[in-house]
Amino acid sequence: MVADRNQETIVIAGASSLLGSELKSLLEESRFASWDLQLVDEDVAAGTLTEAGGEPAVIQKVDEDTFRGARFAFLTGSKAFSNRCLAPAKEAGAVVADLSGGTLSDPDAIPWFPKIQALTGKTIAKNSGVFAVYSAGGMAMASLALALKKFGMQRLVAAVYWPVSEAGREGIEELETQTSQLLSFQPIGHRIFGTQTAFNLLPSYGEESRQLLRDRLLTTRAEITAAVGDPGEDAKLSLNILHVPVFYGTTFSVCVDLNADISVETLSEACKEAGFSVIPAAEPGPSNVTVAGETSLFLREPSPDSNHPKSWWFWGAADNLRVPAHSAIKLAEWLDS
Repeated sequence: MVADRNQETIVIAGASSLLGSELKSLLEESRFASWDLQLVDEDVAAGTLTEAGGEPAVIQKVDEDTFRGARFAFLTGSKAFSNRCLAPAKEAGAVVADLSGGTLSDPDAIPWFPKIQALTGKTIAKNSGVFAVYSAGGMAMASLALALKKFGMQRLVAAVYWPVSEAGREGIEELETQTSQLLSFQPIGHRIFGTQTAFNLLPSYGEESRQLLRDRLLTTRAEITAAVGDPGEDAKLSLNILHVPVFYGTTFSVCVDLNADISVETLSEACKEAGFSVIPAAEPGPSNVTVAGETSLFLREPSPDSNHPKSWWFWGAADNLRVPAHSAIKLAEWLDS
């Protein structure tokens, strides 16, 4: 059944997740505030009392009628749950905006962040049915790689620092508990991450953890590859993801080798055109704290490497929940314009 595209209904599948909650809040502040908002999630979260549009609302299970008549379906839960929702949402005729990363391997899914058309020079058809909405880290790395391509980029090496909120509320609670236990000289629990994450930088979590930084790395790498769209350029990019003991905010450090002499001003302007807010070097650089609640990607003014004049260092930060949620809403606004 194909949905009536004039139907003002939005489904958030994964509504109990941190990302789903952030998206709901932003939708209620957007021009979609008057639309009918349907909140659904996995069975374990069904029945949870929340609110929508200032009124009490209960998160429902997914059933055969969940997506019927919906204009948009936002997938904000786990990859497995999002993949479960994908087929019925498409069959119902809803436009699917997947924020889980589950559709990156789907050849019919269109990569999306607000500046992608300007940066790639490719037009996206508004009649596309499935869009893969990028994470904050994937959006930042793809935007930077595309922006620097015109300067003869030879190599880009990046480290993205992952906050525990990417593991949901349980991740936040475990870091909070571990911090308290360590400060009180108590044994720590590590049910979620399988190791000590408080006061600790890590390349991976414990063997028994369900949270795998390797999976996060592959998902972010797939986002970058899809946006760059050129195997030759993609081969110039190297990425790593590391755990940092913070609750919210994605930060990243990038070193880029260029094939041209270029000024700080020219580089900064190119980054601004790519959608970054650039902070002058004389001011404190962006951090996971300063970007909280912001919808933009932030960069510190690039600085040249002390030993290689054509190599540049970039430091940046973004709100890991608000940026993709805002990006998804900008997609819906563009499609509904």
